[in-house]
Amino acid sequence: MSPRLRNRNTQGGSRNRPKGEPAGIGFRVRTGNATAVMLGGPAASPRFLARLYTPLVDMDDPEARQPYHVVTEQDEERGMRLVRQTLKTATANAARATRGLINRARNSDYEVRAAVLVVGSDTNPASIRQPHVRAHALEGRLYREAVEGAVSRCGLASRILVERDALETPEEAVGIPRAELKAALKTFAKEAGRPWRSQDKAAALAAWVALNLR
Repeated sequence: MSPRLRNRNTQGGSRNRPKGEPAGIGFRVRTGNATAVMLGGPAASPRFLARLYTPLVDMDDPEARQPYHVVTEQDEERGMRLVRQTLKTATANAARATRGLINRARNSDYEVRAAVLVVGSDTNPASIRQPHVRAHALEGRLYREAVEGAVSRCGLASRILVERDALETPEEAVGIPRAELKAALKTFAKEAGRPWRSQDKAAALAAWVALNLR
């Protein structure tokens, strides 16, 4: 399950930049996979560095991808074994992807300092009564914890953003006027190439926020 990475640098090459410019990674974490975008340079005007899509587990194995459904609907004991294995596998895959991005950044004279994760919801799964809906929430929390653990393993500071909040008021998240933000995201989309989806946009916003973290 090797990640797919697009890497671009259109700012005249690393010779024109001082060593160790900051970089930030943003993840849009979903059930079984994550999309990452890496930005570098000053937070006021970051540059697009890379985009990566990585499966966190075998996406063709529904039980590995959604182990809490097995817990809830089939066999609790077997399901919990799957939960532990999925968490282990997803953390390892996310750590491998994160290290790859960190190395890419260093090779271009950037230093990744932080990562920000965008998730679908911050609701406590224990507060959800309906078993099927709770299973989805538990799986969302599982993959969030896997990527958080991977980021921590790589020595990066991290923060969580809820997608609804980040996308409704993105200018507040990154601290620049909406018109400038919209133009920058359009540039990132052009640099990344198609497809550029909502998860790519969310990951780019998260990477921008990560540039402001220490």
